[in-house]
Amino acid sequence: MLRMLDHLEEWIITFLIGAATLIIFAAVVHRYLTGLPIPGVQDALLKLNFSWAQELCIIMFVWMAKFGAAYGVRTGIHVGVDVVINRLRARHRARFIVFGLLAGALFTGIVATLGATFVWENGAHQAIFKLFGLATDLPEGPTTPDLEWPTWIVYSAIPLGSSLMCFRFLQVTWSFIRTGELPHHDHGHVDGLEEGVDPRTPGEEDKIYRMADDLHPLDIPGGRERRLREMGPPPGIPERRSTMPGALNSGFGDKDNGKNNANKDKRP
Repeated sequence: MLRMLDHLEEWIITFLIGAATLIIFAAVVHRYLTGLPIPGVQDALLKLNFSWAQELCIIMFVWMAKFGAAYGVRTGIHVGVDVVINRLRARHRARFIVFGLLAGALFTGIVATLGATFVWENGAHQAIFKLFGLATDLPEGPTTPDLEWPTWIVYSAIPLGSSLMCFRFLQVTWSFIRTGELPHHDHGHVDGLEEGVDPRTPGEEDKIYRMADDLHPLDIPGGRERRLREMGPPPGIPERRSTMPGALNSGFGDKDNGKNNANKDKRP
């Protein structure tokens, strides 16, 4: 049951952010293309009405934020200032953590209760009575300007999202009391990649920096000699020695070459 709730939570967030992105993209493209004097295309685009796109995206982002906050409690991605808490002893630290989690559950529970009352009085009671065929003289609630949706549907994100967030706080509290661990989100983790496995071959950690391919020039100072010294000559090509005097033939960091240079500097 909990796993199904987790998946439903993730699907709602994914759908909302994906759909909102596509709607915004389509509205922006429509706005710019209608300003171009393209015969036939401009007239066809002007017949399309995208005035509802902004309002719908705002509603979708509000719902996404409320359910995303509950997802953040479950996965531990909310930012927390725990410098002082981590300096306490383990026993006192656990007490403060439980107190903080229960305070979060209390706050979100109050918000959910007040939000449900507001939604009920904003037109939800009339819609529910009408749905079940109950006689009522209650007036209909207000509607949104562009979409003309009942506002109680839009505001339902507050009690639903806050209730789910309250449940997540209680879930994390119970898990912490049982195991002593809090949910932790590793920002460096990528789904699908195995952790703790080094894909590099021993001895070839710096292979990407060697430029051992035909894509980099060989006429840089010491480039050819350094490549031959580190990797050897290419297959089928005999090794050639450079006729250039100085450091290129002797190699970088050659102690004898450094001594010879030092002796040359001391000559009168």
